[in-house]
Amino acid sequence: MKKVLMGNHAASYAVMLSRVQVISAYPITPQTQIVEELSEICADGRLNAKFLKVESEHSAMAAIIAAASTGVRTFTATSANGLALMHELLHWASGARLPLVMVNVNRAMAPGWSIWSEQTDSLAQRDTGWVQIYVEDNQEVLDSVLQAYRIAEQVRLPVMVCYDAFFLSHTYEPVDIPDQEIVDRYLPPYRPDLFLNPKDPRSFNALVMPDSYMEIRYKIQQAMDRVVTVAEQADREFDAIFGRSYGLTEAIDCDDADTVLITTCTTTSPARVVVKNLRAAGKKVGLLKLRMFRPFPVEALRRALRGKKKAVVVDRNISFGKGGIWADEIRGACAGVADMPQVFGYIAGLGGRDITLDTLREIVEEVETKSKPDSLLYWKGLKP
Repeated sequence: MKKVLMGNHAASYAVMLSRVQVISAYPITPQTQIVEELSEICADGRLNAKFLKVESEHSAMAAIIAAASTGVRTFTATSANGLALMHELLHWASGARLPLVMVNVNRAMAPGWSIWSEQTDSLAQRDTGWVQIYVEDNQEVLDSVLQAYRIAEQVRLPVMVCYDAFFLSHTYEPVDIPDQEIVDRYLPPYRPDLFLNPKDPRSFNALVMPDSYMEIRYKIQQAMDRVVTVAEQADREFDAIFGRSYGLTEAIDCDDADTVLITTCTTTSPARVVVKNLRAAGKKVGLLKLRMFRPFPVEALRRALRGKKKAVVVDRNISFGKGGIWADEIRGACAGVADMPQVFGYIAGLGGRDITLDTLREIVEEVETKSKPDSLLYWKGLKP
């Protein structure tokens, strides 16, 4: 079935199709419609789930941590300052090895108060042990939530699916909604071997002494190392069943490119047009879409960039005192590796400011005038 859905409702339908058993809900613009739609889906019986209305985002995460500890499939959603309020409990979720799935609708952090798009909220959670996926369109929203449960439940780590406020959350696009029986083939019921069970008592989240703590962290890292393989397999199987595939990265016209434009989320859509136009004008420019941030797709990135002269990263985020977060990760992935390009980092689109075709074209043209970067970051689109 195809329906014209806003991005938020695409997420809601994915949660329904995933047969989630416990949903915790606290409203925050621009994600509120996700849980509003789910409340109706639960109320009219389309999904047999416990719908928990809580008093804060901190409580929303606490609720699904508790629920997941009993061995059920769970979901919540948030944005920006709400995600920041969850920060402590994000560590609890990954440290407890719980396969939670959460949607974060990327919104600029306050103050100044903003409800528009920026990725700093989720990227600031990069060290909490959550897998992070960033998506480009509403179909990818639905499909990524389904894939997120496959990944989370195989590696026992939580997954955050991120997409741009308003550019996707409130924008309507045609979305293919697969039949439940087909989704059930792809995503079977969750059957954990360890969970809170009076008939099989165990200790959970206890005090850990120094002679054991480091090994727990080592196992989390080992699980994160498995994510790339698991995610690629989940994507291949998704393609076999549904006929759609995304990968960890997507390279467009990169084989013979001298310069590669690197984008994420909805910035990728205008970048596709810009690269097509530049190629038509005879310029050797390619495009690399990055979809997964944690774990960072180092090997895929290096394969795409090997032999290129320049990589141009457009960041809708900022780590104050350093620069764009994706650009910094890319520099780290390229460091010490032969035949990697010069990395130019641009900050654009903060607080929901448009990143237009002209914005991206001007960025590429500016880079063409430079032999190497003379700064860790360049700003594009500032008002005089």
